[in-house]
Amino acid sequence: MTFKNRRLLFAVTAILLLIFISILPGTVQASQDKGDPWPEVLEEGSGTIKALYVPADGFAYKDDSGKLTGVTVELLREFVQFVSDTYEAELEIVFEEEENWSRFYQRVVDGQDGLIGFGNVTITEERRSELAFSPSYMTNIASLVTHENAPGLEAPERIGKTFSGRDALAFEGTLHENRLTEIVSKYHPDAEIIMAHSNAEIIEKLSSGDAYFAYIDLYNYWRAREEGAPLQRHDVADESAEEFGYIMPLESTWEPVVKQFFGKNGGITQTEKYREIMKKHLGTELARTLLDAADQ
Repeated sequence: MTFKNRRLLFAVTAILLLIFISILPGTVQASQDKGDPWPEVLEEGSGTIKALYVPADGFAYKDDSGKLTGVTVELLREFVQFVSDTYEAELEIVFEEEENWSRFYQRVVDGQDGLIGFGNVTITEERRSELAFSPSYMTNIASLVTHENAPGLEAPERIGKTFSGRDALAFEGTLHENRLTEIVSKYHPDAEIIMAHSNAEIIEKLSSGDAYFAYIDLYNYWRAREEGAPLQRHDVADESAEEFGYIMPLESTWEPVVKQFFGKNGGITQTEKYREIMKKHLGTELARTLLDAADQ
């Protein structure tokens, strides 16, 4: 082999090695994002589901003792009890945290049977084309928020004038990004849309100075205010038509039994147990606000 051919062979080998290394972690991760199929659990009388979640105060967080808890965590534990009571099958949940919301979402899309995810994902027809959803576990209120020093907003169409000189801060990949894109296009074309990758980042930037406006979920605003963040909510621009659901890969064999659980006793979200969980983890006032939104 000539020197030139050896150099070419070395270059090709190096490129193939880099490609292999780049795809290996994702391949390994995808193969691990799975649990046991529901028919198998039903037949064996036991099994495991993997629960991938995005941490969020009140919904999926660790208490003072280090135990994972929250609204969505406890509802999933209620589901485990439902499977035991109804089918005499013992179900184990393996929880795994994923802080990046976009990566969390894609992992569930790419996951296998026996995987369930919760990260306060809004149910939309577009997303139904790539995911299976549970019935809604909560009605969300999306709130337009600024620094407390910003002037009050009288109507959404006055955003351009009221928030002049301020830019939009959007949570990339979420419906909040879509919402802000539409608002900026209609009412505030001079504003730049700046991407953020977590609610914590948005709250930090909003609190640092009167330079932005953003949509965040009401419970995130509520928590931030409780912790002393200098924020203002402009409720004339509230949107409460969104519903949150657990997500599963398409063709998940768990979808029917998850729907059965949500439909028990006239609907799980109509039960006193559900209300107790909401009040315990979100606080009485916030829970009442969200429950009232669901009733409207």
